[in-house]
Amino acid sequence: MGAIIEVKYFNNFLLKRVGTNATPSIPSYNGSFGIPVSLGGYPVLDANTEVDTDDAWVIEEARIRGGYNNTSVDLGVKAYLVEDEPNAVIRSNSLIYSGIFNSRTGINDTNVFSIGENITKSADPANGSIQKLYAEDTNLIIFQESKVSRALIDKDAIYTAEGQSAITNINTTIGTIQPYAGEFGISKDPGSFAVYGYRKYFTDRDRNCVLRLSMDGLTEISNYGMYDYFRDQLNNIDTPGAAGIITGGWDIHNKQYLLNTSEDVEDPTFNTLVFDENVLGWTSFFTYNPDQVLSLKNNFYTLKDGSLYQHYLERDSTNAVVPRGRFYGITKPSSITFIFNPNVSMSKVFQTVNYEGSNGWQIDTFTSDPTGKDFYNKWKFTEDVTNTSSPTRPSVYSYVQGSYDDAGSIYPATLNYPIRRAGFDRKENKYFANLVNNSVASQAEVLFGNSISGIKAYFATVKISTDTVTDPGGLKELFAVSSNYSESSY
Repeated sequence: MGAIIEVKYFNNFLLKRVGTNATPSIPSYNGSFGIPVSLGGYPVLDANTEVDTDDAWVIEEARIRGGYNNTSVDLGVKAYLVEDEPNAVIRSNSLIYSGIFNSRTGINDTNVFSIGENITKSADPANGSIQKLYAEDTNLIIFQESKVSRALIDKDAIYTAEGQSAITNINTTIGTIQPYAGEFGISKDPGSFAVYGYRKYFTDRDRNCVLRLSMDGLTEISNYGMYDYFRDQLNNIDTPGAAGIITGGWDIHNKQYLLNTSEDVEDPTFNTLVFDENVLGWTSFFTYNPDQVLSLKNNFYTLKDGSLYQHYLERDSTNAVVPRGRFYGITKPSSITFIFNPNVSMSKVFQTVNYEGSNGWQIDTFTSDPTGKDFYNKWKFTEDVTNTSSPTRPSVYSYVQGSYDDAGSIYPATLNYPIRRAGFDRKENKYFANLVNNSVASQAEVLFGNSISGIKAYFATVKISTDTVTDPGGLKELFAVSSNYSESSY
């Protein structure tokens, strides 16, 4: 049976729009609505804000019961608390959680923090602040500066007298925090974190290492041939006065972990390289310096200066071919540096350099091993820095770039036969070139300089790169590089 409730009185609030010719005066507030109203009845934002009087409204009546000369609704009593010691405490090693959120039932208690319940969970403060949280299945992975742990979600672990744990479901939100083996953390670089499948990658700047967290625990992937590199690199960006940053991300296109380190934000000296799980090694350096790295579905993206770039595009939105090696509008050649070191204990003369692959590769430098504590390279075959017109010309021209005619024109627009080669020549789709020494004469030498063919060394460091004239921006492949050598003695 319905009930009828008689309303004996009510509070009357009337809004009235006023003319546009009035001028707002000193602002005050009406407690009934909680909106700013001027003494003349015009709403303002603050004392220094000009008001559009076309949309000015005034509260005409705010009397209790709507009676004449009755009490007006005012701001009323304000609740406040005086603290004798108003000092805030930042618990950087603790977690706090609110009430639940359920979009299906319309429950949203994310702003409810009940002081009657235990809603905090603290990690060991000796391991520093919590820098990163990652939820995986029914576990919460906690990355502190010096430790990586996992906390059970909606369950807890009960330990037996022998120290064995048994997982049980109890009424708890964050259960026992269990640390992973190893004294490693994420330092203060949560931006280095990346995840793919069950593998998580991150850096520990304080310990000069790059780590992978997987089913078998923590692994130092920086030890895969790059221990000394990361020891120096991570130490350089952590020197006093440096503002170095570390950015990491997963390249879904090539299935690689990309890591970018910048020594200084203002004038960045950066290094960008990738780790490949298939070879368990760091395979490539890149010439771009991203601000952020992300993958979406099958595409790999980076952000630079507020712009989003998609990588590995064959054609852009206008159907134009995207040149290879172009990042953020800048095209740079691709290069590979490797070492020739056959018969390590024998002194050799490297006479030729050969490669199998696409047309368009050149040799930038071919340098012998250091011969003393001054690291002077006695025998070297390198770029001609004395050529002011082209100071960065290669040591060995590519097949097209090194072509010339009988008139001696290098890479002419119209070739007059016969064509000769100053760099790589080709036979049966294999490219080869002779090495002519370009070193400075040393003491007690009879023949020296470019009169000597080949490079004397125990081992040689070689840098090969793509040229700028053979199908610029096109695909260039490299399968093998070799050198013919003979035994020599000093």
